[in-house]
Amino acid sequence: MTENTITPVGLAGGVATPVAAIKKPGRRRIRTATPWLFLVVPLLFLIVLTYIPVVNMFWYSLTSWDGVSPRRPFVGARNYVNLFTRPELFQVFYVSLYYLGASAIQMVLALYFATILSFKVKFANLFKGFLFFPYLINGVAIAFIFLFFFKPGGTLDSVIALFGAKPEVFWLGNPDIANFSLAGVSIWRYMGLNFVLFLGAIQSVPSELYEAAGIDGASKWQQFRYIIAPSIRPIIGLSLILAIAGSLAVFEIPFIMTGGANGTKTFVIQTIDLAFKFNKVGLASAAAIVLLVIILIVTWIQRVLIPDEEAELT
Repeated sequence: MTENTITPVGLAGGVATPVAAIKKPGRRRIRTATPWLFLVVPLLFLIVLTYIPVVNMFWYSLTSWDGVSPRRPFVGARNYVNLFTRPELFQVFYVSLYYLGASAIQMVLALYFATILSFKVKFANLFKGFLFFPYLINGVAIAFIFLFFFKPGGTLDSVIALFGAKPEVFWLGNPDIANFSLAGVSIWRYMGLNFVLFLGAIQSVPSELYEAAGIDGASKWQQFRYIIAPSIRPIIGLSLILAIAGSLAVFEIPFIMTGGANGTKTFVIQTIDLAFKFNKVGLASAAAIVLLVIILIVTWIQRVLIPDEEAELT
């Protein structure tokens, strides 16, 4: 009786197969599959909560669904034709210009404070906390805080009265200044986000560059212009994309503080009204799709005009 055994063969012409070599393909497969196992849940949430709703919204935009009836009559592109043949539905985009201007001011202020606080400054951490704290507050809470701030006889009027003036201004009731007031709130709320982005980017710049610039006699402005600005260009581009997209899709602050009254209605508030006040879910879905396409086009144009390039600091 002969036993079947695996014996290493050397000079006889055979090749020995180590056990480790047999296990390598299995380990390699596990190593390759491990990242995808971690990505399964996030990808599942992304698909279920983002892509599927977008597909459904596009389907709703091709119907005359009222949001209640089980029937969803197919109307094709009629909602889009209706949308583009009614100029008043796009006039609300003018309101976005106030928030776009506020975003520009916000970015300039955030970049200024990030640059100052990236160097050695007394109580730097305290100031960083003050600047970032508003971004941590819920948007609804911020809206109610500023309702009291802007109301007649409220905080703002009381502060102005300390200087002997008697303000008779309806900060949220006057259509000429209501959007300026709301845009000011957005500056206070979102400057902390841009501040943190800029601060992190500036602090990632090698300190040797500042030392070399100081030895060469470069001023703080020259260090900002030739070292900091080129180094954080991708972050500035990202902040610009977020600013434009946010300006086009403003919702919670004007919705809570004014309800879109006095000329403060934004495109998103109008879309919500179409869906839930007038039961035109199909038309509202078409408006949402148009807004999505506009944001994608603006983002693509911005990426073409300001591409991400490696900064040349040498």
